[in-house]
Amino acid sequence: MTDGYRSRRRFLAGGAAVAGTALAGCMAGGSASSDDDTVKIGILEDRSGNFALVGDPKHKASLLAIEEINEAGGIDGKQIEVFDPDPQSDNQRYQELTRRMINENEVDVLWAGYSSATREAIRPIIDREDQLYFYTTQYEGGVCDHNVFAVGPTARQQLGSVLPYLVEEYGPRIYTIAADYNFGQLSADWVRVLASENGAEVIGEEFIPLSETQFGSTINRIQEADPDFVMSMLVGANHTAFYEQKASAGLEVPIGTSTAMAQGYEHRRLDPPAMANIYAGVNYMEEIPTTRNTDDGGFVDRYYDRWPDAPYLNEEAETNYFSIYMYKQAVEQAGTLDQEEVKSALESGISHEAPEAPEGETIELDGATHHVDHWMWVMRADDQHNIEAVENRKIPETFLSETVGCDLTTEDEEVQYTPRDFYEEAG
Repeated sequence: MTDGYRSRRRFLAGGAAVAGTALAGCMAGGSASSDDDTVKIGILEDRSGNFALVGDPKHKASLLAIEEINEAGGIDGKQIEVFDPDPQSDNQRYQELTRRMINENEVDVLWAGYSSATREAIRPIIDREDQLYFYTTQYEGGVCDHNVFAVGPTARQQLGSVLPYLVEEYGPRIYTIAADYNFGQLSADWVRVLASENGAEVIGEEFIPLSETQFGSTINRIQEADPDFVMSMLVGANHTAFYEQKASAGLEVPIGTSTAMAQGYEHRRLDPPAMANIYAGVNYMEEIPTTRNTDDGGFVDRYYDRWPDAPYLNEEAETNYFSIYMYKQAVEQAGTLDQEEVKSALESGISHEAPEAPEGETIELDGATHHVDHWMWVMRADDQHNIEAVENRKIPETFLSETVGCDLTTEDEEVQYTPRDFYEEAG
């Protein structure tokens, strides 16, 4: 990599210079040397390919957290050494790089992947090697795995914030459109479950191939069904066309989503009114109005000070950021880099003053499920793509804890549970 990846404001003291050497070495794509005074972190996030739009902010926010920690003295006095080759949005390359991170670079902890398909492609490798792994994307939920800390919000948390709000505001008739793979299918199952719990009904449902860019027929079917609102779990660059095309067609029905705006910042990239009346259920957007996030010197300022040309600070980027700090807390609590000991420390209950949380509030890592009780926001875009927060509350991840009974502190599981395993409505 070029020197453009070096911060303009760091590594001035002798101890921080060690971190600068480690970061520069790994960014060049080689195996930077390590010793007993370093913590080895693997960061596999897409900076090219289909998921670069969402993966690049994750990579940048990870480096920001690491650089801040190194400047402040490291983790338990040890500087962080980063290994971060670009997986290029290719699941086979993810598998190859995951093996390299574990077997050659011997990383102490790994952050990797945007899509659920990527997570499931590498999870057998993670489990075979008992590698400590953080998955930070908002996702369909249900992973109960001793080695995996799935710290992004789940579908039950995201959809469980926005769907009840829309039922109350607009009515009970829902039309669902979702990406045609496991994330979209399982998210649609959750829409049916949540609709039942909130006195609503799904009157139509479509699954859209990831390659699809033409939505005229879908828009016509939505107009004919005349729902009170649409739930959209579309994913990726191709599906962005739906929002432009629905605006051109004059489709003005409110749309709830767990994917749009917070990840691919469509409200910044598309011309108004493409995203008008879109309601996103999220743990984070750049516009979240908390003091830790938007005040002078807050998370947004620090991110753009480090990456002045970055286009947006997205949901997953913030989750990468705070989970690296959670890992730091766990290592210092355990007093060792031994991965099983660090997992136990994480399972003891880690709380953090994340940028998503209002002043005086924290988010908590639930040790039994390896998920986070997030502060969830409903964020609305108007016809000029201005963003406002219309609701916020902390939502625990209850599917694994209450419905499944996942308790990784007492049982070593490596399973993904689905709503169809427990809810008749999801079938």
